Amino acid sequence: MPTSHWKRIVVKVGSALIAPHQQGCSSHYLLGIAQFIATCRAQGCQVVLVSSGSVAAGRHRFPETAEPSISLKKAMAAAGQADMMATWDKLFDFPSAQLLLTHGDLRDRDRYISIKNTIFTLLDNGLLPIINENDAVTAAKLRVGDNDNLSAMVAAAADADALIICSDVKGLYNKNPNLHDDATLIKQVSEINAEIYAMAGGATSSVGTGGMLTKIEAAEKAISHGIETMIVDGFDADTFNQLLKGQNPGTLFTPYDVPMQEHLHWMTHTSQVQGELIVENDFSADLEEHDTQLTSDDVVAVRGNFSVGDTVLVRKGDGTKLAKAKSNYSSCLLHFIADQEDREFANNAQQKTGPLISDKNIAILEQL
Repeated sequence: MPTSHWKRIVVKVGSALIAPHQQGCSSHYLLGIAQFIATCRAQGCQVVLVSSGSVAAGRHRFPETAEPSISLKKAMAAAGQADMMATWDKLFDFPSAQLLLTHGDLRDRDRYISIKNTIFTLLDNGLLPIINENDAVTAAKLRVGDNDNLSAMVAAAADADALIICSDVKGLYNKNPNLHDDATLIKQVSEINAEIYAMAGGATSSVGTGGMLTKIEAAEKAISHGIETMIVDGFDADTFNQLLKGQNPGTLFTPYDVPMQEHLHWMTHTSQVQGELIVENDFSADLEEHDTQLTSDDVVAVRGNFSVGDTVLVRKGDGTKLAKAKSNYSSCLLHFIADQEDREFANNAQQKTGPLISDKNIAILEQL
């Protein structure tokens, strides 16, 4: 684990570390993290901080309720975000900047590039970007939903060398350590497969939204971009001393030897499917080789409502996922073409409008 070679890292801090008792922000567990970030910066390593905790930090300002409504959670997030930023600012002697994102921002290619440029500009000018999901305003369909996956998307956007996910356990165990005394810590994972996912249990914290499963999802996103990923115990101050010494205090996920190209990674792991193009089960054309291989005749069904430029999933009728791609047609136009009994009319319409999808904006999905 060559920490001395890291040029840029993303550190993700969960809600349980920010507001462990849900009575506002506490610096008790944050001081060691802040010192680690400061030391990394002093050694020439740029740092981006993804900080959860706005809802947990703001919860104490509202009447206690077992199941807060969505609007109440949004209000908690609005109140808690300011407190959370103020807490971090007290721990640093250098300037920081706040970025509040939604999945709607990340899945739009132009806004994604804008986010990248903003992060790079902040880093180049010595500021610490502190990023969180914009829980106060985002709608359900635009949410990432957990900051583990958000941190992986940010790490990809920031071209980070490493992603460090601070958890409330030491890392990934072969079974739930809260239920099994003989659970063993997995120190290194070279491939994320079904067996690794099977080891991931539910959330171990009552404060946040993510559990070990979302951390594995985040690790898979990050390592496919060539980003070394670690799950570590953020409650243990010695964790960060070990990291600075180049030691592995938790679980290390080794990155792909050949990372995915940037635009393919965005299409695969960040863009969100807005609809589906269903083809016959015997469809066998190479979608990646020629964008004209998929025609309106191949599409037997169109699912969802989407516009030109939205990401769609191309799959077989049996559920086999073939690709995610940028659609050159709206769902409305595709339905119109499909309803035409005169196939010559449909073919002429496609010839005039162009291919259904482009081979320049497609990610072939691994068929498991």
